[in-house]
Amino acid sequence: MTTDLQKLHKIWIDHRASQNTDFKNIGFDELSNSIVGAGPFYYYVVDFYDMSLSDISPGIEGIHGLDATNVTFNDVLAAIHPDDIDFVIKAEAFLTRFFSRHISREKLMKYKISYCYRGRLKNGEYALLNHQALMLSLSDEGGYGKSLNIHTRIDHLSNLNTYKISLIGLYGEPSYLNMSLEERPLPCFSKKEKQILKLIAEGFSSIEVSEKLLITVQTVKKHRQNILNKTDCKNITQLIKECTQQGVI
Repeated sequence: MTTDLQKLHKIWIDHRASQNTDFKNIGFDELSNSIVGAGPFYYYVVDFYDMSLSDISPGIEGIHGLDATNVTFNDVLAAIHPDDIDFVIKAEAFLTRFFSRHISREKLMKYKISYCYRGRLKNGEYALLNHQALMLSLSDEGGYGKSLNIHTRIDHLSNLNTYKISLIGLYGEPSYLNMSLEERPLPCFSKKEKQILKLIAEGFSSIEVSEKLLITVQTVKKHRQNILNKTDCKNITQLIKECTQQGVI
């Protein structure tokens, strides 16, 4: 196993379940509903407890030339472009930190992870793939159990990797879109600041906000400036876009 793959394994091993976990059977309808974007794809279930694979779709042979009956997780990881492996390592570490700090590990199964990387094809060339992951089970202590991974070839749509990460909220959870690995931590707004920011995002003027919250217009303007200072945004439009994308409001 290469040093890079060892780094990836360490991220998952440090947070995996201490025992085997079960998940409900997956129907094809549920699977197809989880896929965003048209293109050749394959899927598999990885068990982070022992890094074993199951439920491997035949599509893996068409894309990577790997035999679905005996492929290993390391075979899949080894198909990542050498220049993108560092991004994948950092992305997985970023996601672990993000859930711990901003969402909570208990909600892992309520989010779909999405990012892109270049993967080696059956003919030896590389193409852009969209990686999507759905956690199917967790241990009682919140350790990683089994995950459904879906890899879709999207080079017919784009060959440019943005190196951004998205968390798609399910069951009413907020989404966090196009996050950069170098992105600033989510701002810590007070309750009043969040109220003001939400009203501004809904299109209310400072005068209307002051009337709704029973505070002076000057106080509203002061809060607006404080909010901008916390985010380093240039204007309120950029602020609202950034906070909406990251689920702050």
